[in-house]
Amino acid sequence: MLLDVMHTIHQFYCPLPDDLSEFKEVTSCVFPRLLDTKLMASTQPFKEIINNTSLAELEKRLKEVPFSPPKVESAEGFPSYDTASEQLHEAGYDAYITGLCFISMANFLGSFLSPPKNHVSARSKLIEPFFNKLFLMRVMDIPYLNLEGPDLQPKRDHVLHVSFPKEWKTSDLYQLFSAFGNIQVSWIDDTSAFVSLSQPEQVQIAVNTSRYAESYRIQTYAEYVEKKHEEKQAKRKCTEDSWKEMERKRLKTQCTPYVSQSRYYCVNSFTGTSTVGKRSMSPIEEETISDDMEEREGQDPENDQTDSCAESLPDGKKRAKKVKKMKTEQVPAGNLTTSSTGIFEVPETW
Repeated sequence: MLLDVMHTIHQFYCPLPDDLSEFKEVTSCVFPRLLDTKLMASTQPFKEIINNTSLAELEKRLKEVPFSPPKVESAEGFPSYDTASEQLHEAGYDAYITGLCFISMANFLGSFLSPPKNHVSARSKLIEPFFNKLFLMRVMDIPYLNLEGPDLQPKRDHVLHVSFPKEWKTSDLYQLFSAFGNIQVSWIDDTSAFVSLSQPEQVQIAVNTSRYAESYRIQTYAEYVEKKHEEKQAKRKCTEDSWKEMERKRLKTQCTPYVSQSRYYCVNSFTGTSTVGKRSMSPIEEETISDDMEEREGQDPENDQTDSCAESLPDGKKRAKKVKKMKTEQVPAGNLTTSSTGIFEVPETW
């Protein structure tokens, strides 16, 4: 079921998080109430009376005593959902018999009540211990993943973490630990694995044998966990430092005053908008504005120091007068109207 949940989240909600705690939060958000029938069948009080928890075998076992399967009549025109036909691995059929298995096990829990109940609701307190716990395959000492809190912390003082060349196989690990009796190998990736010894007292002996080895390295499970925790903390700190540096640069950029490098850049004192390398008005309007600029410059010397244009004041005056003279020579005087001048006139009151 865990794999189904992961695929569903990844395909329809968001990419799977790298961190386990984040994965639990996302899963709880998408599926607030999950129930794994395989986990139910693998724990008390079902564990002692159910030997095989695969879906097909579980469905058959729950038809027998002491269980009482629900009576379901297939709708007309849907004969394939008859359990006698066993349409296994068809999505709809598998979901159907999974529901039958849950009802049978839930009703069995009702037999422990006083007085006994033949039917138990899915929201009964008898079902609550099984909610939001997903069965874990091939994990001997952690039976389930707890989505609502911390997972079980098994004692792993008999477990070693082994690093080795990529060419190694399982047989090489069995040969390496042949002097320690029965072992269990759990691969992590191509160059590392967990090795469980039968006796915790042998752990330190195995670690000592790798001190002078060049091709492999052995460390205790506790050392491995501590190292992974340190790497995680260092990665988190690096990420935080990177964000802080980016924020510092952003704030510094915002606080730095803008110094124009182009003579075409000018800020409109009324709207606060700017024009860069582009004419936004006719030559006549430009001439009128230049006249207004000259008048304001003569009336208020203090404004000269805060002029937003990139050019110096004398150069600006000379250029404005030159432009005015050129336009006067090119454009007949009769074509000049006062309408454009009125548009850009500064009002005496605001």
